[in-house]
Amino acid sequence: MYRQGDVLIVPIAEEHALAASASTSPAARDGRGRLVLALGEATGHAHAVVGPGMLLSDPDPMRPSHLHLPSGGRVVHEEHAAISLPAGWYRVVRQREYTPGAVRMVAD
Repeated sequence: MYRQGDVLIVPIAEEHALAASASTSPAARDGRGRLVLALGEATGHAHAVVGPGMLLSDPDPMRPSHLHLPSGGRVVHEEHAAISLPAGWYRVVRQREYTPGAVRMVAD
């Protein structure tokens, strides 16, 4: 299990990723060629994966995304140390917080 700021990255079995990703679609890479796991609303900084792979995102931001790294990759962010991930499938979960009457994603 890996954490970088408000992003949790959990290794999962391929069959679980494929079954859970039925309602997802591949996310586009940003202008720098990265797969963005979470974009900072206040700073514009991003938790992003550098290297080959695919991010499957659900249209509902409260649901997890799924990341496939066929040869491993690195999660980078301007304010955190980089994290090296081995090859495999991962569930990517954004941290949430409760505010009176609602649950929302943590904003950074």
